[in-house]
Amino acid sequence: MANKGPSYGMSREVQSKIEKKYDEELEERLVEWIIAQCGPDVGRPDRGRVGFQVWLKNGVILSKLVNSLYPDGSKPVKVPEHPPSMVFKQMEQVAQFLKAAEDYGVTKTDMFQTVDLFEGKDLAAVQRTLMALGSLAVTKNDGHYHGDPNWFMKKAQEHKREFTESQLQEGKHVIGLQMGSNRGASQAGMTGYGRPRQIIS
Repeated sequence: MANKGPSYGMSREVQSKIEKKYDEELEERLVEWIIAQCGPDVGRPDRGRVGFQVWLKNGVILSKLVNSLYPDGSKPVKVPEHPPSMVFKQMEQVAQFLKAAEDYGVTKTDMFQTVDLFEGKDLAAVQRTLMALGSLAVTKNDGHYHGDPNWFMKKAQEHKREFTESQLQEGKHVIGLQMGSNRGASQAGMTGYGRPRQIIS
């Protein structure tokens, strides 16, 4: 992986806009949740973007996090005994977390790219993915979520409605308002085609 120098001009402006999206209060909440979910042995990062990135960079803590949301015996990500030291192994570990998070229900639009975390390009996207994962865990309410449920918003749930056959038949005879209304319509004042309307003052 090539070392990247500092960015200038437009690239620098874009990068600074991305960095402004990073939320330090949200970082604290996410750190508290990860520790509550995985246990105190995951440690605690230094405050700030860089500390958060370094803490999650090798993918081991992320893998433990997603595994903790599944019942014993069906953990989706294999966590190595010793954290990987080689760059491609670390990136592979992060990619396994992303695959497991997607299988859990996180949408593709809420997912970060491996380089967003690994190179620190967009840590706000990493926060977004973790927020989506937490929201899903709270919404599923299957007993695997640990921590304060108020840390995350519950996702809207499907509310299926069952209609009887007679109710469905009745609905076919109703003219929906989006089709317009024929009340008060008449042809009074209409003239034949091609003739001017008679306006008498």
